[in-house]
Amino acid sequence: MTAPRTLVLGAGIVGSAAAWDLARRTHVVTVADRRPGALAELADQLDVATATIDVDDATAVADLMASQDAVVSAVPYSYGASLASAAAAAGAHYVDFGGNPAVVKQQLHLDAIAREADVAVVPDCGLAPGLANVLATDMIAALEPGPIDSVQMRVGALPQVPIGALGYQLAFSAGGLINEYAEPCEVVENGEVIDVEPLSRFETVDWEPWGPLEAFSTAGGTSTLCRDHAGRVDALEYKTLRFQGHGLTFRSMLELGLFDEVPWTVGTTSVAPRPVLVEALRTHLPRGAPDVVLVRVWATQGTRHLGVELVDVHDGRFSALARTTAFPATALVNLLVRGELTVRGSLTMPQAITGAQLLPELEAVGVSVTPLDP
Repeated sequence: MTAPRTLVLGAGIVGSAAAWDLARRTHVVTVADRRPGALAELADQLDVATATIDVDDATAVADLMASQDAVVSAVPYSYGASLASAAAAAGAHYVDFGGNPAVVKQQLHLDAIAREADVAVVPDCGLAPGLANVLATDMIAALEPGPIDSVQMRVGALPQVPIGALGYQLAFSAGGLINEYAEPCEVVENGEVIDVEPLSRFETVDWEPWGPLEAFSTAGGTSTLCRDHAGRVDALEYKTLRFQGHGLTFRSMLELGLFDEVPWTVGTTSVAPRPVLVEALRTHLPRGAPDVVLVRVWATQGTRHLGVELVDVHDGRFSALARTTAFPATALVNLLVRGELTVRGSLTMPQAITGAQLLPELEAVGVSVTPLDP
């Protein structure tokens, strides 16, 4: 077959990793971004075409998508619904890294349009939501048809050595980070889907040599898992891993109203706290130190216990978070365009691919999942 043509939207950390993996897989890659400098830097490193466009320009986006077999979006999630719709209209498969339940819900409504176009629209294709959800779904399938007591997911991207009072570095969008910490978190309790507060339900996690760590509820990580498996699973929950003290500090900010998007009037000035907080994080949090991604997913059914873990570190080219976010999506895209996956419509990653199909693709780039002892 001829080489697939794949468009990557966004030349940032994750977009660059996606472009590298697609080029490694012999795709003809075009990377689009509104920043000419970022594109020039990427083109110096990879054999890719570039296009300077703004994703707000719907006509330019549609024109660029028209010649593509697939689209990987690595731009903010707020563009997800419009970009997925444009890709389906262009007859191109579409994946993104998702993370916002409201946007994903809009994208899933494109199912009929995607089927008519004979393409797959798959949001939530990163680390979590994404790879971790595929692992959880595999465990649910392995334990069915009987009722399942619990499915648990713990995921974190951390500097290898704690940095500053927050023990954290900015690994992705500051706005995306606050969104995870501000929105309600879906869980399953007693077989029913409920919402719990973000930055709550703290627990200590021992993980040598990185821990002890803390885990707490954050939004978006379960994707559609709760609604897909409520009734069959008694308890299902996702928590983010951080160095101890991080979560309580952000919980304090939440309680003080610093996540508010409605403007406050301070003297003669009107300003919303959240944009100020996002800008402060973007300006002052460190970046670029060697990182580690930690994942544990496990499920229990009576005395049966299934579990896996993943530890990934900066490989000298890409951060662990960039690798574990980008490579699941690019593996999925590669299987779609080469006809090895025939799913169509709009669906989330665990509905599109199994671990048996995905994990061998990740092994090739050194992302390995190992069994977790009970």
